[in-house]
Amino acid sequence: MEDLRNSTLKFFTDQELCYADIVPPTQVRARIEVSVLSFLKILNASNPAISDLPLIQRKLSNSRMNHGLLTELSYVFLSNSVSIRSLMRPNAGKAFVRVWKVMEMCYQILLKEKRVTQRELFYKLLCDSPHLFPSQKDVNRTIQGLLICAKIDLVALLRCSRYSLGIMASSRGLIAGRLIMQEPGKEAVDCSVCGSSGHTVSGDLSLLDKLVLNADARYIIIVEKHAIFQRLAEDRFFSQIPSILITAKGYPDMATRFLLHRISRAFPDLPILALVDWNPAGLAILCTFKFGSVGMGLESYRYACNVKWLGLRGHDLPMLPDQSFVPLKTKDLQIAQSLMSSKILQVNHSETLNAALAILILQD
Repeated sequence: MEDLRNSTLKFFTDQELCYADIVPPTQVRARIEVSVLSFLKILNASNPAISDLPLIQRKLSNSRMNHGLLTELSYVFLSNSVSIRSLMRPNAGKAFVRVWKVMEMCYQILLKEKRVTQRELFYKLLCDSPHLFPSQKDVNRTIQGLLICAKIDLVALLRCSRYSLGIMASSRGLIAGRLIMQEPGKEAVDCSVCGSSGHTVSGDLSLLDKLVLNADARYIIIVEKHAIFQRLAEDRFFSQIPSILITAKGYPDMATRFLLHRISRAFPDLPILALVDWNPAGLAILCTFKFGSVGMGLESYRYACNVKWLGLRGHDLPMLPDQSFVPLKTKDLQIAQSLMSSKILQVNHSETLNAALAILILQD
């Protein structure tokens, strides 16, 4: 165990590692132990202090776009800009304790060779430390790395994926169509006979990665709206146009993105089309599937897919009746402005993106 712990010291100081790996439980536990020992060593020094944490910055200014050399795939990633978070600032103590508490709980989960959902983790933490976690939102912020003020990133600190921490993704995803999925040792699931409700996407990324996939589809179609997905599945759209339908019921969750990426790897010749609403939120959903996000910049490469835009364009609008339009809300305008100001999306998509967003705003 000592050799394993020593071999993991490198991760704590190697600032070039700007991605989160999927690593075995023994390695994750060793990394947690290194973090604890490093913290205690400074506390036990002749001039004791609370150490700062070197974290990869999860900010737009530290994000870049990676363009594949042999493929059309592009994704968001974080460069090696490191921010040193001081834990001696006012009001930073509680956020600091939360991170260590989640780390402790993850260590115990991995020690027992178990996995939990974020909601299960919330209840465990609520029973153990109710004064630290008054709501599930606080737990999610800790796990995802976005804490109020401190913004301590547990994934960036340990340089491993959330799944490696023993935390399963919460999935809203559904899939239907010309796809057969089979878990090792279990019966195959034919997604073309699952009815209008489709087949539920598992939140266990390890299980999704082990699926044996067979398909005779010509397209993969992402459907933003659950109701539209149900209608297409009920009408057996995939029988008329051989396709695989997948929805995350809005903004994509990690498990749905992982399965989509898994299918795209298994069938690299199938084009992936996204049918989204003609509004800023629809474009943001498309961009998340296609590029990932800055918030998950350490893991985006594992979920990004070469998604094409399917649906309305600006030149289609004159053909629509006035009653088809709905005024944009304040949140819609904020999303539009955020997309238009994103340096990442301006690299190769500025003309299409800006034109679409400008029409949306002017239409309002």
